[in-house]
Amino acid sequence: MGRKNRGMTKGRVSRIGSYAIASSIADPTSISCTTFNILAPIYKRLNQEQDQSCRESDIRSYWLNRNHRILDWLLCEKSSIICLQEFWVGNEELVNMYERRLGDAGYITFKLARTNNRGDGLLTAVHKDYFRVLDHRELLFNDIGDRVAQLLHVELLSPVSQCRSNNVRQEMLIVNTHLLFPHDSSLCLVRLNQVYKILQHVESYQKENNLNPLPIILCGDWNGSKRGHVYKFLRSQGFVSSYDTAHQYTDGDAQKWVSHRNHRGNICGVDFIWLLNPNSYRKLLKTSWTEAVFGTFKSLLRRASLTEHDAFAFLKADSQGDYITYSGFCEALRQLSLLGHCHGLSIEETKDLWVQADIDGNGVLDYKEFQRIWNPTWLDQRNEICNEVWEHVDGMEQTIGFSVKNAVLFPTEVEKGLWPEDYSLSDHARLTVVFSPVGMPCPSLVT
Repeated sequence: MGRKNRGMTKGRVSRIGSYAIASSIADPTSISCTTFNILAPIYKRLNQEQDQSCRESDIRSYWLNRNHRILDWLLCEKSSIICLQEFWVGNEELVNMYERRLGDAGYITFKLARTNNRGDGLLTAVHKDYFRVLDHRELLFNDIGDRVAQLLHVELLSPVSQCRSNNVRQEMLIVNTHLLFPHDSSLCLVRLNQVYKILQHVESYQKENNLNPLPIILCGDWNGSKRGHVYKFLRSQGFVSSYDTAHQYTDGDAQKWVSHRNHRGNICGVDFIWLLNPNSYRKLLKTSWTEAVFGTFKSLLRRASLTEHDAFAFLKADSQGDYITYSGFCEALRQLSLLGHCHGLSIEETKDLWVQADIDGNGVLDYKEFQRIWNPTWLDQRNEICNEVWEHVDGMEQTIGFSVKNAVLFPTEVEKGLWPEDYSLSDHARLTVVFSPVGMPCPSLVT
């Protein structure tokens, strides 16, 4: 094997080449996670230029061969966590094939179909040599996209955990999901709501089970890039993109890598493995949600070529003074398709947004209060906090956290922002991240 791009480079982890990631995964003191949208055969078009109606699901040899190759790759890589999206749960033969081959390799599998018999869904597999499954929950969004999510509560087993003692928790939460595709701007709110529901569910689960904060890994196809509001929402909650952390990319580095070529022919980075450590700074969930909705609100106004002053004038159009009324606020939301339809804001959510915006509580928004909506303070980058190893503090409960050791996308061309024409496993790249467990003080959960 040549030396080029194979070893450690100064200031960052090794990132290119199967040897680097394989050696990291083989380390018994680390855990690895792979997320992969495997493109359900019911969605994979064949001979697109001639017949748009022909799908791979119509030809058994095609989908069977491709999925065997996918499994070959997954079993060769041997990640301790595997999260798949667009898993064809509606085909018994394919389901049995995955469960049998993964089971024979030592994995415990959990599958979840999308609602309304969409045909595909999720599959999450964890290796029994690394984890003991304590609980498994299913989250049904019951929205227009029929999307779902899986939550696994697991305990790390020896020799992975090097912090084995009576007062160190060895547990973590794993989430697998696939968000709605943003067919148009009116669906941005739906996608934000899906993430909000996931984080609410995780928060509720920890409270219901009297758990202090645990490390959380969110995996999946997020159908949105680093420029989107979903990305900003998760960052405001303290999550870091593991791939970007490994390669020292900032929030503004949106073109460094891609992971998907969508049905419109566009390539973008949409597949993430998010990490949240117990000691990470985060905003109140409701605060992040409010900022995310207002961020969408502002984005739509700017798309209409409105400046800050123009937007204020637009919102106060029905008032008798230099202020915005609640009715004017609602009308603006309605015109921007954020209100007034089945997947828009509810009456309660709209009122809550108004309360958050009306700082002095006098029933109207002046220009100063409107500026707070227009210029929200997003969370600064916190990678250094999330990757910090805290010293042991006597008397404080300890928990496991993770540092990002390595991260690789396959095919490797996507790491340079390119999509190889000869890649046929899926219309998504496969992302694998290796984590090193570290001990850290566990803060109490604020209720």
